[in-house]
Amino acid sequence: MYSKRLILSACFFLAYGISNELNAQVLDPSESPLDGVYTKSLDNPNRKPIPYTPLREADIMWSKRIWRDVDMREKINHAFYYPEKPDQGRKSFMFVIMEAINEKGSIQPYSAKGEDGGPNDMFNIPITPEEAQKQFAYTTVEAIEDEITGEIIDKEVENAIPLSEVTKFRIKEEVFFDKQRSVMETRILGIAPVVPFINGATGEVESYQEAFWIYFPEARRVFSQSEVYNRHNDVHRLTYDDLFWKRMFSSYVVKETNVYNRKVEDYKAPMDALLEAEQIEEKIFHREHDLWSY
Repeated sequence: MYSKRLILSACFFLAYGISNELNAQVLDPSESPLDGVYTKSLDNPNRKPIPYTPLREADIMWSKRIWRDVDMREKINHAFYYPEKPDQGRKSFMFVIMEAINEKGSIQPYSAKGEDGGPNDMFNIPITPEEAQKQFAYTTVEAIEDEITGEIIDKEVENAIPLSEVTKFRIKEEVFFDKQRSVMETRILGIAPVVPFINGATGEVESYQEAFWIYFPEARRVFSQSEVYNRHNDVHRLTYDDLFWKRMFSSYVVKETNVYNRKVEDYKAPMDALLEAEQIEEKIFHREHDLWSY
């Protein structure tokens, strides 16, 4: 008798489970199609960045300013470059920046050139979204036929540089030792897209230059609401702010504070510049060890 009840109970729960599963696969006509197997949290687009720990000048025992280049063509940095066009709720890093500048106005760009025309990364010369957009264009001179006279004249034509051709961005950061917490910490101060400088006459890339600077603490709110691809788990949703906070990117040093205020490439050949960058990294690593020993 007991075994019969047990069998009947098992059959009931099995039938109930199958019924629920079938009902779960039937879409209510009033509901829209769901892109996935579960409803994503509505709080993710409204995420806020993790606040920095307040600092006092008296607690900073040592500091060094570093400039780095992040090459988005490297495999570990592909999350910044792809997708080239918005897809699956994700946008490329450059698309997020330009969208925030041009459409939302949530990021203020600053000129990468000073009043004297030299390089400037002090965030002291704000520029308009139109001026920022002009950094992604170059001018060529083309011979065209005048519609009225029929003569061949030279006319300047503005050509846009696609965001897909921007493969690098520069980071300005501060490395310091906080004796109050006994930690060596790195905080990013600014980010600058590195755009190709194209000769209008030849159409060839002559060099690369900083388009403009954005103040990173101000842009963190935008980055914390922009989802990126997580190669390990789609459920664990990462943002651009997470990538920077957790240092989930590869980079190389292009400059450190020095008495001549020069970049590594200004006094080292291309191959020697890579070795110099590694030596700078090593000095910072040993500095932390020396401070603990001290």
